[in-house]
Amino acid sequence: MIVPMKKVSLIIRECDRKAVLKKLRKLGVMQIEISDGSGKRLDDLNEKAKLLENALFLISDKKGEQTHTKSVDAQEALKLSERIIALNEQRGSYIDEISAIKTELDRLDAWGEISPNDIAELSEKGITISLCEMSPAEYDNIKERITAIILSRNKSVVRIAAIERSAEDSTTSIDGYKVKMPEVSTSKLKEKLNLTEKKLQDAGDEINRLSEYAESIRQASASLYKDIEFETYQAGMSEESLSSDDGQSYTVAYFSGYIPADDLDSLKAAARENSWGLVADDPTGDDNVPTKLKNNKFVSLIYPLTDFLGTVPGYFEYDISAWFLGFILIFFGIIFGDGGYGLLILGVSGALIFKNKKAKKDVPPLYYLLALFGSATILWGILTCTWFGLDAKYIPEWLKALSVPVISNVYSEKLWYPFWTGGKAGLTTAQNLQILCFSLALIQLSVAHIKGMIRNRKSLKMLGDLGSVFQLIGIFYVVLSLVVNGEVFGIGLVISGIPVGMIAIAFVGVGFLMSFIFANYEGSVKKAILNSLQNIVSILLGVVNVFSDIVSYIRLWAVGLAGAAISATVNELASPMLGSLMFMVFAVLILVFGHGLNMILNVLSVIVHGVRLNTLEFSSHLDMSWSGHKYKPFEE
Repeated sequence: MIVPMKKVSLIIRECDRKAVLKKLRKLGVMQIEISDGSGKRLDDLNEKAKLLENALFLISDKKGEQTHTKSVDAQEALKLSERIIALNEQRGSYIDEISAIKTELDRLDAWGEISPNDIAELSEKGITISLCEMSPAEYDNIKERITAIILSRNKSVVRIAAIERSAEDSTTSIDGYKVKMPEVSTSKLKEKLNLTEKKLQDAGDEINRLSEYAESIRQASASLYKDIEFETYQAGMSEESLSSDDGQSYTVAYFSGYIPADDLDSLKAAARENSWGLVADDPTGDDNVPTKLKNNKFVSLIYPLTDFLGTVPGYFEYDISAWFLGFILIFFGIIFGDGGYGLLILGVSGALIFKNKKAKKDVPPLYYLLALFGSATILWGILTCTWFGLDAKYIPEWLKALSVPVISNVYSEKLWYPFWTGGKAGLTTAQNLQILCFSLALIQLSVAHIKGMIRNRKSLKMLGDLGSVFQLIGIFYVVLSLVVNGEVFGIGLVISGIPVGMIAIAFVGVGFLMSFIFANYEGSVKKAILNSLQNIVSILLGVVNVFSDIVSYIRLWAVGLAGAAISATVNELASPMLGSLMFMVFAVLILVFGHGLNMILNVLSVIVHGVRLNTLEFSSHLDMSWSGHKYKPFEE
């Protein structure tokens, strides 16, 4: 259920801001609606938090390299973070320096060892040596006019040492061919490169060593964010100057927030005790009310999934946690579709639960949720006799006996003849599975409108939701006729004198009329009809949407069928190798890789398809937009 909330406003003396916030934090029941604040202290706290975050980011990839952890206080954690940031900046400068040296060495590599000092000494003695680089054609054009030693020559370049004993020694300019000399010798550059690389390594090693303090830095960051929250609330309160009857002026601060209705008495008691002004009222549709969910332990197992998806119902929407859990278990079992995979999931989750219980730790709800998923998949495997994609002939007879014939793989080639066909038209196992998927659609979408009927039970708008249920029933039969088997589920079908097909069409028509008249009812039938007429196109498309929503559930069968085909293919690839000891290892690798990949694809399919049916098709019939945000009380 969605816990009822109250919107509260507190009025306090301006000088009591800090004391009031401390008491509210200790009380831990109010979500304060202050998002902005300013001030030097707040800026300083944000700067420190950014520093800690950056340091944590830099050492987060070193977490797996830690052999042990060390603890320090918050102040020391801040100093360590500054050191980590400084070391990282040094590493950046070292990397740039190494890159520049390597570029210079690459440029001079073809010249071998170069010493600018030696060349400078010769220049002082009147002999100027210039290193030049040019094409063979250019060299042939000037070689008669210069004195030079050829250092290397190939088809594309000639490298020479040009010698000039005096300014008049050469009549040909070689300035355009001269190679820029390095500031130091290449041997010195290599020494500098080695030294810089060592500094880079040392800086990296020190960052690795400081990663031992990651947990302390993380705790300091969490504590600092609480301080930022506190300071934001303190600085962000509104102020107003008031005057008393005797002419004295004083300043008050005020702010608003939300609190669970059951906790309002504790806040009232605190307000009386501390002389706070308190105003409490029910939230309206214009308020950004946080959502607090309260369910039993079993239903709460769905929370790890909804938290992962980031789906939170709006305060004025429905809490569908129980329905979400029930249907996602069914969808998961059908999509995975293999009891063998369910055994693996249940085994892994069971091992994780046992490990935590043995260590006397709290078991995360996720582990229990995985166990439920595994159990649902095993149940589907039992019902359909599907185990690791094996052919039915390899499955024990007792397992076959547990399956339900109309959807079992054991009888996949058998036709099932409904009584009204007189043996003239039958259904395959695949068609029976399709009927099951469409039946799930009818049930889930009908639940959505029944919840609407319950919410609107005191209004004629309830008849609009009833009309939607009628449409679902009628269109469900139309889907069976058009998609599954037109002979078995014909529009002209009559059973024991009852025109089933025509009744289905009548349900669609009556349901549409009821929805047209009452879906927009707000106290006046006439206004509701006019509103529907203004939106006639979208209302007509709504019938098509109901059809497409029901058909959409066939994805469960299709994805399950694809997974079963992959399992069978993997088995076919590996089975010829299982008869030979030489290829046994390859067969095992194929089985592990193939079935492992199939399970990963199934997980993605559950997220894409199974979750979608809950958060889109089901939710759209509930008029849910998942526009809520979690209730987060200001607490210690």
